[in-house]
Amino acid sequence: MTLLDAYPLVTTPDLAAVRGFWTAHFEAAVVFDSSWFLMLGVPGAGGRGHTLAYMTPDHPSRPPGPEAFDGKGLILTLQVESAAATHDRLAASGADIVYALAREPWGQVRFMLRDPAGLLIDVVEQVEPAAGFWERFEVRAGL
Repeated sequence: MTLLDAYPLVTTPDLAAVRGFWTAHFEAAVVFDSSWFLMLGVPGAGGRGHTLAYMTPDHPSRPPGPEAFDGKGLILTLQVESAAATHDRLAASGADIVYALAREPWGQVRFMLRDPAGLLIDVVEQVEPAAGFWERFEVRAGL
């Protein structure tokens, strides 16, 4: 099997708001748009793009059921070169930052925001972890 793409499909009643959010804040291109389904392409490093998809609760496809995403249990992580620069750009454009820019001891500079569907977006930059942070979490064979 050769995997051609993998992407989340989030159910939301407001495709227009989601489309506006991703195109305005993350330079997403609309790949496919209909009354009940939206597919977006988000540019990536080296010409590699990333896909996101959304559908309305009244979508005609079955299964799954038509329940709308409630904003719980899913985090979309976007790894960037500079979390601080991305944070400043998004904050200046009016994005609702729900977790302030922070340097985490496990080796990330990050912040979080939500898209209009309630999807939590964790924007991260990989950095050196605090000395000794990961040693306490190592898995040791035979224990």
